[in-house]
Amino acid sequence: MVKLDEKMKTAFSKVKIFPVATASKDGVPNVVPIGFCQLVDDETIWIADNFMLKSLANLKENPNVAVYVWGPDTGGCFQIKGKADIIDSGEKFEKMQSIVHAAKPGLPAKTLIEVEITEVFQCAPGPDAGKKLL
Repeated sequence: MVKLDEKMKTAFSKVKIFPVATASKDGVPNVVPIGFCQLVDDETIWIADNFMLKSLANLKENPNVAVYVWGPDTGGCFQIKGKADIIDSGEKFEKMQSIVHAAKPGLPAKTLIEVEITEVFQCAPGPDAGKKLL
């Protein structure tokens, strides 16, 4: 597993909406804006599935996911890649549901997408664009 450094964790904490990309088993891409994307620890991200249709179908076929981290206060941008696990019961699922419902009581919080971070890449323009950071 890959662990985010302090600068990356700080940038992650400042983002409000995360573009999250998935692909079907045939490679058909999909990207959606996700409001509930939480860094659980240095190497794990939780994504709440409130309204996923194509993304969830893609993850069932292909667990690879990418999360783009950028915002006006992040001081840069990077892309996190990882492997997703779909969780719809148990302690982690219930904890995610309670966090989502506390923040926005009307959201369904249907499933938890737990992402194990496997790679991080530079996204800022310049000579290091696309460079593997972790």
